[in-house]
Amino acid sequence: MPETTIPATPTTRSTPPPSALWGRALTVFAWLSFLSETIIIGTGGAVRLTGSGLGCTEWPLCTPESLVPIVEVQGIHGMIEFGNRLMTGVVGIIALVVVLLVLRLFSGRRALITTLWYAVGGIAAAAVAYAIASPFHIPAFPVASAVLLLAVIAAAVHAVRTTPARRDLVLLSWLTLIGVVAQALVGGITVLTGLNPFIVGFHYTSSLLLVCITAAFLVRLKTAPGPRERAVPAWFAAVTHVTGLALAVTIVFGVLTTGSGPHSGDADVLRHGFDATVLAHVHSWPGYILAALVLFLTVAAWVLRLEPRRWLLVLVIAILVQVGVGVWQAREGLPPVLVGIHMVLASLSAATYTVVVLHLKRSIPVAP
Repeated sequence: MPETTIPATPTTRSTPPPSALWGRALTVFAWLSFLSETIIIGTGGAVRLTGSGLGCTEWPLCTPESLVPIVEVQGIHGMIEFGNRLMTGVVGIIALVVVLLVLRLFSGRRALITTLWYAVGGIAAAAVAYAIASPFHIPAFPVASAVLLLAVIAAAVHAVRTTPARRDLVLLSWLTLIGVVAQALVGGITVLTGLNPFIVGFHYTSSLLLVCITAAFLVRLKTAPGPRERAVPAWFAAVTHVTGLALAVTIVFGVLTTGSGPHSGDADVLRHGFDATVLAHVHSWPGYILAALVLFLTVAAWVLRLEPRRWLLVLVIAILVQVGVGVWQAREGLPPVLVGIHMVLASLSAATYTVVVLHLKRSIPVAP
């Protein structure tokens, strides 16, 4: 009896395979991860710039008796601080979904089950650590959070080592989740230390790095796997990395300048003790060097028609706007709105630079 062939119907032709659906979901949540990491820099800046850093005096509770702020006691400052804490939960959920989608696509169901066991073990270990620390009057919740962080790191190491393909995406997704968990812990330490300016600065810098990691994930998600080769001349790559150093120095001095200025997060918090006026000038020097380097790279890339030329154009625009906002806020006496815009633009500039660096190489076509 001859084999019966079932003709393809319009429905069967138009229905994408499950892997394509999972891939689309990963793309959507990867973009949500990038956007949420950028937004939380804005909400964290709002906490600091409105003097709401101690709007919730405790952590993880907002007050010794309540998880949420008491409006009659803490007012708008408590609401702003608690809103930023809620945003941390949103960022964490999105980062977790990205990890699970990556494992589903590239590691399979067994990896998901293993990750679940790591989660159960980490929660149990954190509960034990909390129970042990409490009778000795040790800050129990930070200890439990640190134990949970170690469990997440262990799960990430296992996932990266056992994934057969796209370890770059697995690593980047786990780094984001680890960073979010660590940021929650650092945020709690920031409150418990009374807004120590160095810890606050570290908190912001870590958030900026997470924006860069999520941007890198988006680029690698659209990049073909396999070996890569340099797509630009060696001198161009070297100048690009020097530009990255100038960007890092500019951001560090910007963080120190903000920590020494009027926006420390609370009216009663002590600053670094540095002269904010001097730091503002020191912060501007590497900023101008950065702008000149980016402008040079952009012109060279368009003349030579190099791979990262379009993203360099985006970067030069971002840097010029950032310089303009920086000069404007200095002349206007550091109004909170301009300082907040300056903070968010710094993270977007760093993310754009990350994209530029990833375009210094291209995939090598592999014969089937």
